[in-house]
Amino acid sequence: MHSQETVAFLEKELRFISHLIKQKGREILSNYTITPPQFIALQWLHEKGDMTIGELSNKMYLAFSTTTDLVDRMEKNELVVRIRDEQDRRVVHIHLLQEGARIIEEVIEKRQNYLHDVLLEFDEDEVNNLSKLLHKLHQQMQ
Repeated sequence: MHSQETVAFLEKELRFISHLIKQKGREILSNYTITPPQFIALQWLHEKGDMTIGELSNKMYLAFSTTTDLVDRMEKNELVVRIRDEQDRRVVHIHLLQEGARIIEEVIEKRQNYLHDVLLEFDEDEVNNLSKLLHKLHQQMQ
């Protein structure tokens, strides 16, 4: 059994790391015309493909109406487009456009470059161990 102090320490460190990554991500996003929630929506579409507003709402833990407003603004900025389902015209999918994908890829590359720079202080074994342990933690949490 793991001590309460160790678990508390891990929780705190993970929370701080998450905050720093989010902060750096927002700093990077400030050079773009999209908001953090729009970035999250674009990221989901980039990773999972076309989704309905309901599916996107669930992924983002947002109200349907909030997600609709978010998609409206992204569609106006030509980042996404609504496409009616050919089998069921009542179903509308949100599709990521080239500009939305370009922004996501650029921002993710900049975030990865930031992490790369941070990891320069680690040797190869430390990075490999960290990678394996984070993957294992992620799998256990799912």
